Amino acid sequence: MPAESAFAGFRFPPEVIVVAIRWYLRFNLSYRDVEELLVERAVEVDHVTVFRWVQRFTPLLADAARFALSHAKTPFLAVTCSFAVVVRPLGGTR
Repeated sequence: MPAESAFAGFRFPPEVIVVAIRWYLRFNLSYRDVEELLVERAVEVDHVTVFRWVQRFTPLLADAARFALSHAKTPFLAVTCSFAVVVRPLGGTR
């Protein structure tokens, strides 16, 4: 039997829940601000529902992000550069 999703049983799809939590956390919005943003996108949700989503799913999302960062092979891109300087006289003799 497959493992049940943490989002199972909720009225809204996981994408809506995750985007609401992301807006709340990333942009320091109030629950009512997130509610207004969702209403503008034709998602009727109450600010208390957004509060409950944040309380329930933030720890799960933080654990998932922490796991993904710890298991990434190269979490940061390393860039190395080397320069070669060639000096040639202009219009002169060697």
